[in-house]
Amino acid sequence: MADDNGRDETGFAEEELQVKVYDFRLLKRLLGFAAHYWYLFVLAAVLLFASTAADLARPYLIGVAIDDFIKEGDAASLGRTGMYFLLLVISGFIFNLLQIYVLSYAGQSIIFNIRQRLFEHMQKLPLSYFDKNPVGRLVTRVTNDTEALNEVYTNVLVTLLKDLAILAGVVVIMFRLDVTMTLVSLAIMPAVIALTVFFRRRIRKVYRNVRTSLARINAAISENISGMRVIQMFNREKENFERFDKTGREYYRAVMSEIVTFGLFRPAVEMMSYIALSLLIWFGGLEVLDGTLQFGILYAFVNYISMFFHPINDLAEKYNILQASMAAAERIFLILDTPAEEDSGMLSIPDDFRGEIEFRNVWFAYNEDDWVLRDVSFTVPAGKTVAIVGATGAGKTSIINLLSRLYEIQKGEILIDGINIRDIRKDDLRRLTGVVLQDVFLFSGKLKDNIRLNEESITDGKVQEAARYVNADEFISRLPNGYDTEVMERGSTFSAGQRQLLAFARALAFDPKILVLDEATSNIDTETEMLIQDALARLTRNRTTIVIAHRLSTIQHADRIIVLHKGRVRESGTHQELLAKRGMYYSLYQLQYQKQEPSFFQ
Repeated sequence: MADDNGRDETGFAEEELQVKVYDFRLLKRLLGFAAHYWYLFVLAAVLLFASTAADLARPYLIGVAIDDFIKEGDAASLGRTGMYFLLLVISGFIFNLLQIYVLSYAGQSIIFNIRQRLFEHMQKLPLSYFDKNPVGRLVTRVTNDTEALNEVYTNVLVTLLKDLAILAGVVVIMFRLDVTMTLVSLAIMPAVIALTVFFRRRIRKVYRNVRTSLARINAAISENISGMRVIQMFNREKENFERFDKTGREYYRAVMSEIVTFGLFRPAVEMMSYIALSLLIWFGGLEVLDGTLQFGILYAFVNYISMFFHPINDLAEKYNILQASMAAAERIFLILDTPAEEDSGMLSIPDDFRGEIEFRNVWFAYNEDDWVLRDVSFTVPAGKTVAIVGATGAGKTSIINLLSRLYEIQKGEILIDGINIRDIRKDDLRRLTGVVLQDVFLFSGKLKDNIRLNEESITDGKVQEAARYVNADEFISRLPNGYDTEVMERGSTFSAGQRQLLAFARALAFDPKILVLDEATSNIDTETEMLIQDALARLTRNRTTIVIAHRLSTIQHADRIIVLHKGRVRESGTHQELLAKRGMYYSLYQLQYQKQEPSFFQ
């Protein structure tokens, strides 16, 4: 499905299916973000090894106390051992607390940097990227997916070392205590390894489905909230709920599959640990009864076997977290790897800028070979007003997008004062162009900031001057807080006419050399239109102006009118010249002539 200008509006592109579920390339890139904080991770690793050593020493100390001091009745040595044990507990607690704080600080710092970089990069992406990606999906990338990466840095990268250290330490200590008992304890390991491999393969697919379904949920919520007015006006609540219910059930099934998969693995590992413990108690108990094994060593083995299986459960959970984080990382890197909007321009705007615009044999398509503009050529003399009319889908709005280089043409040239706009820096090009759109977008924040768009060089006085010039000051002064009034999301508390006046004030505050009005008066009532008639006449004076309009009566006094039809220039001339031709413009005018409306250009 395409819009008026032929842009692709297909729904939810499955970007998740384009990359591998898991590879070390992603992990390497994630480690790259952590490189700046390497010293914190080293400190955390030292603290983790210290706390691990304290944990491993406790069962051994108890075993020594049982065999060497309790059996011998050595109260003094038993008391010292108790103090050592208490010191181990306290030191382990302190080391663990410090490593949690250090890891959290490092993790949050990294996530902050990733989120900032992601948002910064998104602002540099071409507009075509946002045409193809739902808002909800992009919001998920900046919020949910970046937060999912936090687990990699705080619960995986360093604490993984602790789990491996515990496993290695337990095995070494157990072999030093008794080789036969160690082999009995580890007899169940082949089954544990087979279970872990099965879990790893299963959880990959499960996490893929969960993340994809979550992105669909966010996209659906964002779209429906944004379009709530249309939904309620057309009484589509039931139908939209049914669609959302289907999406929600897909997410529900994906999450339940995740819960079941992980829920089966942990009890299975615990069952394996109990089997190992049973073998240990049976075999070790017999040796204690025979007098070939000391009871303290058996007690230590019981504790160590519990410690051994705990990291295995943790490793599974960390693999669980790692899969979620890898799924999030691949989507984040898909955005970061999307080429930013290119700017081949090297030239700045000359001081003697006049503002003559020329389209020379321009061809343009949003989608390959689906041409929206076909060999379009026309000239807008400096300081003059040219109106462009035509049916919906004729390509009128595309001309504005191309003039600001929001999209790039495939063939032809667009010139300003004889300079190809590809050679002009985009910042300079867009700075000299002021655009007033039909659908005015207002940001949350103060009203005056919506006019100057946080441009610090535009003072409060200049904001007020621009508002007075377009007669917006009249309704602004009646607001409780005037120019400091807080604007709700998208300016929902303002009428269409008021939002349009604010758009005129915004364009004027930036003092553009070229002014573009894209259906800028189609949403304005007659009373509001009267307020801006004289302002527009002054606003367009000595400015190169392009007006796109459906209401032909508003552009009758334009210096030139261009008629577009199916992407081609079909007619060109003044209002009277085009009427005299009795062609397409004449037919359009005949459809509207009964509605006599005042003209902006007297």
